[in-house]
Amino acid sequence: MATPLNFAGLLLLSSALVAPAALAQEATAPADATTSQPESADPAEQPGRSAAEATPDVSIPGSDIIVTGRRGSNIQKSVPAVVSILSSADIARTGDGNIAGALGRVTGMSVVGNGFVYVRGLGDRYSLALLNGSPLPSPEPLKRVVPLDLFPTNIVSSSLVQKSYSANYPGEFGGGVINLTTTVIPAESFVTISGGIGANDESSFQPGYSYFGSKSDWTGFDNGSRDLPPALAAFFRSGERISSGNVDTSEIAGQLVRFSNATVQRISDLDPNYSATIAGGTSFDLGGSTLGVIATAGYSNKWVVRDQRQQNSITPDLSALNSDFQRVTTDNRIIVNALMGLGLEFGDNKIRWTNLYIRDTLKHTRLGIGNTQTQPTSDIMEQDTAWYERQLIDTQLVGEFKFSPEFSLDVRGGFANSQREAPDELSFEYIRTNSDADPFGNLFINRLNGNTGQTATVSYSDLNEDLWSGGWDFTWRPSPALGATVGYAYVSTNRTSSRRDFQFRASSDMPEGVGVLRPDLLLAPGIVDYFNIGLIETNEGNPAFRATLKNHAGYGKLNWQITPELSIDAGVRYETAKLAVAPLQVFSTPGASTASTQLNNDYWLPSATLTWQVQADMQVRLNASKTIARPQFRELIYQFYFDPDSNRRYQGNPHLQDSELFNAEARYEWYFARDQRFSIAGFFKKIDKPIETFITLNGDNFVTSFANAPKANLYGGEVELQKYIDLSGVGSDPFFASRRLVAIANYTYTKSKLKVGPNDAVAVFGASSTLATDYFRNGASLTGQSDHLVNFQLGVEDQESLSQQTLIFSYASKRVTSRGLANQNQPDVYEYPGLNLDFVARQGLRVAGRQFDVKFEARNILGNNYKETQSNATNTVIYNKYRIGRTFNFSLSTTF
Repeated sequence: MATPLNFAGLLLLSSALVAPAALAQEATAPADATTSQPESADPAEQPGRSAAEATPDVSIPGSDIIVTGRRGSNIQKSVPAVVSILSSADIARTGDGNIAGALGRVTGMSVVGNGFVYVRGLGDRYSLALLNGSPLPSPEPLKRVVPLDLFPTNIVSSSLVQKSYSANYPGEFGGGVINLTTTVIPAESFVTISGGIGANDESSFQPGYSYFGSKSDWTGFDNGSRDLPPALAAFFRSGERISSGNVDTSEIAGQLVRFSNATVQRISDLDPNYSATIAGGTSFDLGGSTLGVIATAGYSNKWVVRDQRQQNSITPDLSALNSDFQRVTTDNRIIVNALMGLGLEFGDNKIRWTNLYIRDTLKHTRLGIGNTQTQPTSDIMEQDTAWYERQLIDTQLVGEFKFSPEFSLDVRGGFANSQREAPDELSFEYIRTNSDADPFGNLFINRLNGNTGQTATVSYSDLNEDLWSGGWDFTWRPSPALGATVGYAYVSTNRTSSRRDFQFRASSDMPEGVGVLRPDLLLAPGIVDYFNIGLIETNEGNPAFRATLKNHAGYGKLNWQITPELSIDAGVRYETAKLAVAPLQVFSTPGASTASTQLNNDYWLPSATLTWQVQADMQVRLNASKTIARPQFRELIYQFYFDPDSNRRYQGNPHLQDSELFNAEARYEWYFARDQRFSIAGFFKKIDKPIETFITLNGDNFVTSFANAPKANLYGGEVELQKYIDLSGVGSDPFFASRRLVAIANYTYTKSKLKVGPNDAVAVFGASSTLATDYFRNGASLTGQSDHLVNFQLGVEDQESLSQQTLIFSYASKRVTSRGLANQNQPDVYEYPGLNLDFVARQGLRVAGRQFDVKFEARNILGNNYKETQSNATNTVIYNKYRIGRTFNFSLSTTF
């Protein structure tokens, strides 16, 4: 249970003052349409499998999944690179309700934070997301990885994860690629309505804190109350600088803080979480062709309370704390999503038009109390309120044409717009000196003088990104054993990002007693005007940036069945990219900022996969490739931003460079029965100039930034077993007559090491040190990488009706979230995900002549907590620690 802050009565704080796991198919990637094998029997294949099960709909660059020939309809053997594919049936079995949960059960996959899926434990910059083969930008533009919990399972036909690179994919391929394929032609007309309700024992029906905002906040849309105040909007249009002395800042300051955006109130019982979705689809026979229509709309509202202990230290041995705070964060997350798709099938040809809308809004409130090293005997109270609007609009048109058995052509084009707006990010600090000599020593006070514990700030940030993409892939198969594919891809990305930071300042003659007022009264128009409270802009040097990326790529690849037992899939991709980041002029008088980036690189990226069929049900694969990882805009733009998910403040580094990777993998696969398999693999990556995070100081604030470490190596292995056991022979109880036991286990071991020499250099904008050893330690692990990832699922399912009960165990060992403070030789900051246990049950029920799907979920049954620490065995700093809580969800759906 979240503990309410014991100072809730103070003026500042009150209005008075699945089931059986994802049956992922470890497949060989549908790298192109050239896979065709001579026919032969496969003992792993058994009758009774539908075509839909055998060939899930997958739309990726230059790819048809061909499941004819020697390796039969067993898709995990029929295509030439290592992938996992979840069909719509597989996804339904997980019971997760969203794609992130389903993918979290796949070998080597881990889900971090709010639905961010990482491959083999690597961080987000090494993961790539595609939708129907086209780029999928995140609705959170400050992150590279798309939060896949935004995608309900009922709109996704398949989900593909490819861990070995092939030339038909973009060259930014580190850990792997995740491709979602949306449904095109529904098998039959349907309308599905579902609703769910859930509770978390740390948040639901527990006390929390929030602020009014506006009447429409529950929808995820502001009603206009957060629009720029007139005086601030006029100031932005004027092009003036506050530092010029020509701006009446008191007029602006008097319009910024109101009861609705700055008065935090205690909520005694937070609402439960709830969601609703409606989806429908139908198809029309047009005489020789079929037109399909599918649409879905969803809404969810969730409260999360985190009672956090957060500390940091600036000493090398962590012997003294720089700050020590207890903070309670209350987040209300509202997600609205919609998808509409049109599909046309004629013969072997398919055209799909997909339109996606996602709006992810976070209403953020945080209260804290603690002390700092500079004020060790004083108590400092913090209050933060914010509203983050994140939105994605994506439209794509894909055509897949098969002119003859020998020739096929794929074409695709898309446009995506992502936005992030954060108006009214308000932060206040009040100090209680606890000194008898101070007449206000027993009260929290904010004198607005800019000193520690006596500040008030407000920020306005706005980000807009447009992404255009297009490409084509042409395949020629002169014989059943030989195929060749060539293709071209183009991506153009344009981002503008602005952030204006202001600090309120009062003159020294303002009576101290005024400082005890709560924020909306302290900065009420009358007081601001009477005491001439003004503003300073704290980041006039770099308030806005434009970033662009133009990428052209061409590739060629060959798929050749050399002998009945041996095949090779090999290709090369050429990519050229121009990436530029530059300050935007927002003032009439140009600034002198040098925080810009110009990268103009081109690469040849070869790849090859050799497959040897040892026996009819066994094969060995060898893969090698070269890939890259470009720095992301957020990592380059020299601008502060706050990430409410990680509770960290970030700033980019314009001096970042591309990372280059060499990848190699060897894999043994044994398909001993239908949908049952054993596989073991080893992999190795060599990374030149990997991008890593580190911590630096900005005043008294810890800021996370980025730099290229010299080199890194990563190696490891993974093993998976999937087994079904028929329970029909267990006793005479009819309960077991049609049921089977499902056991799926996978384990991934990964070890990474930074290679940092004493004379290696690093480039960090604005930093005095260029020694890599001041930022990174030789032998340290890559950020975000766990040595051990374990997933084990044990379930019972009915093969004739919907009835599934599954226990899902997962474990992730500790992983680095950031380096220690730069230039201080501090130990790294580690997160400890630990062991997690979930239970998912799905049951079909018939009530009043209608079929219902009932689902129950119990998540984090063991009550695992979140913990990040720094430790040198003698001293430990609790960087971030809080109780996650157990979550229980119940949902009901029916289809008409």
